[in-house]
Amino acid sequence: MQLGFVSAIVPELTLEEVAGFAHASGYRCVELMCWPTGKAERRYAGVTHIDVAHLNAGGAEHIQEVMAAHEVSISGLGYYPNPLTPDRAEAEICIAHLRKVIDAARLLGVSTVNTFVGRDWTKTVDGNWPRFREVWPPLVEYAAAQGINIAIENCPMLFTGDEWPGGKNLAHSPAVWRRMFEEIPSPNFGLNYDPSHLVWQQMDYLRPLREFASRILHVHAKDARVDRERLNEVGILATPLEYHSPKLPGLGEIDWGRFFSVLGDTGYNGPVCVEVEDRAYEKSLESRKQALRQCQRFLAQFVS
Repeated sequence: MQLGFVSAIVPELTLEEVAGFAHASGYRCVELMCWPTGKAERRYAGVTHIDVAHLNAGGAEHIQEVMAAHEVSISGLGYYPNPLTPDRAEAEICIAHLRKVIDAARLLGVSTVNTFVGRDWTKTVDGNWPRFREVWPPLVEYAAAQGINIAIENCPMLFTGDEWPGGKNLAHSPAVWRRMFEEIPSPNFGLNYDPSHLVWQQMDYLRPLREFASRILHVHAKDARVDRERLNEVGILATPLEYHSPKLPGLGEIDWGRFFSVLGDTGYNGPVCVEVEDRAYEKSLESRKQALRQCQRFLAQFVS
């Protein structure tokens, strides 16, 4: 496995600075964010370390040279919008940009694009399925034709009131993943597996590793702490940030030794990228860098 981090947490840094920091901090890879340039509408969105809309062969060659000079690889290209939003115009923009990210991955020789399935948060899973069938088979076919994998992160995108009640990403549970892969059996369609999202949903984060071993194409390392006193007070029907907090690996409820033991047993040997979303470490760029250094030291016990 290769230890890396998600570049969304350092939006101030240039690509060269991201690669240099990764190398100096002991990381072997980085998941580079590829949002359209412009203002972000939510935290961790809108970060652009590769502008895929204007990328050509020469630009791709330059990016490859930058990463090689710092001995750091690109684990995947990241873009996490809502392609199934009920606003059709917004959805089309998301889908069009996702295709550009896929094109960029081909130019860069990167095998994986990480994203969300999306969801109309006002509808059930069944209510979203017609749109899933409309949007995702053509996207996966487009990626597969270029030799690119699409890895769906299992974040429900359900944290606060504006995402209530269903969340903005359909792919939140093994039951949904199973249905997705039955619908789209292509080996180019899989998961960007983040165990922290199962923790706060009160689910076993180890059990899916074996069943979905062939579908795990990328891994995020993030932890979660559930406030049991608060959960006892507000219950699971409260918005999820009322009773849990995203934390750095080692500061939450995941047993990382067991996690990597099982993950390794499944044969996974790909990237594991730290995703910093811990508010306790977000006061400044330096504190976020320190968080990444701390994560590297902790996870280096399990991942080289």
